Amino acid sequence: MTPVSTTGSGARHRGWWRRVGWAHLVYLGIPAFQPAFDPAPERWEWGLYGVIVLLTVPLYLVPWLRPDRALWGSMVPMTVLGALTVPFNTGAGVLFVYTAATAGISEPRRVAVRWFIGLTLLLGTLTTLSTVPMPWRLWGVVPSVLFVWIIGFTQVEHAERERDATELRLRLARIEHLATVAERERMARELHDLLGHSLTAVIMHAQLVRQLVEVDPERARSVAGDVEGTARHALSEVRSAVGGWRHATVDGELESARDALSSAGVRLTVERDSGLKLVASTEHELALVLREAVTNVVRHSGARTCHVGLRAERGELRMTISDDGVGGRFREGNGMAGIRERVTAVGGELRRRSSSGTTLTVTLPLEVAV
Repeated sequence: MTPVSTTGSGARHRGWWRRVGWAHLVYLGIPAFQPAFDPAPERWEWGLYGVIVLLTVPLYLVPWLRPDRALWGSMVPMTVLGALTVPFNTGAGVLFVYTAATAGISEPRRVAVRWFIGLTLLLGTLTTLSTVPMPWRLWGVVPSVLFVWIIGFTQVEHAERERDATELRLRLARIEHLATVAERERMARELHDLLGHSLTAVIMHAQLVRQLVEVDPERARSVAGDVEGTARHALSEVRSAVGGWRHATVDGELESARDALSSAGVRLTVERDSGLKLVASTEHELALVLREAVTNVVRHSGARTCHVGLRAERGELRMTISDDGVGGRFREGNGMAGIRERVTAVGGELRRRSSSGTTLTVTLPLEVAV
């Protein structure tokens, strides 16, 4: 008997008359029963019925068109109108049902129940003051009392479902926003991991070309070809990453590491357990750790040798990347911070030790790694 929803873009763009539940006004026929079935109705009884209809219709429209004004624009004045007319026409108790329905959908449950109680007590009081003889008096009031509670609670339940649905939509929107932010951060880390290593290799090769172009042109051309190959490989990886197809492997990263370290004059040694098969997600994370670690060796260490170890021991998978460079204090940048987040997310641990050279150690539970 009241609007279920009067907000939203769709509703605002329709004509107001299409947003109103006109069918519920049929219940205004109930107050007509008294003069209609009275063997000798007074003229004022039909006049009172006309006043009830003329005043109720605009009050009924308020919650549909201006839900924010339901209390003082509809509920209170309709209750007053009912209180003034029920003593002379008990069918006007339907006005209290309209009020209960509006309270049920526009007020919190606790407030709505207080309205139901108040309307019930008011109807009972007005019944004792009514000029309508028994039993006609009760036939008009008792159904109104019942429907105050039945329709009122129906509206309360409906309103709570609507509020829950709205809250759920808001939560889903927040989750979608957070997921979008997280995906952007993940893509930023991916691109950093991809391009940081490749661009470092390109810089090292370019510096070597500049040194060799006059003293050894043939080798300079060869290194320039390596620059082109590295750049093309980086472009391919970026395209694959953007398309969601890229999957880094330890073997692939070891080959790239060997080339990058060789260009920087660093010798690479590898010690790996034979037959060690890694699950794809774990291998991807380890490959990115290896890529960032090798990039740091090339950029910062000043090392002559670099050692990579990958083995399973005591229920753990352990990967170490060590060099004989300068070591010392180290400021963790975006790449290592991103790698630490990746390793932690799969239940692993990342440690760094720097004294004579630098050793980076990644440990993962064996059950999630193989």
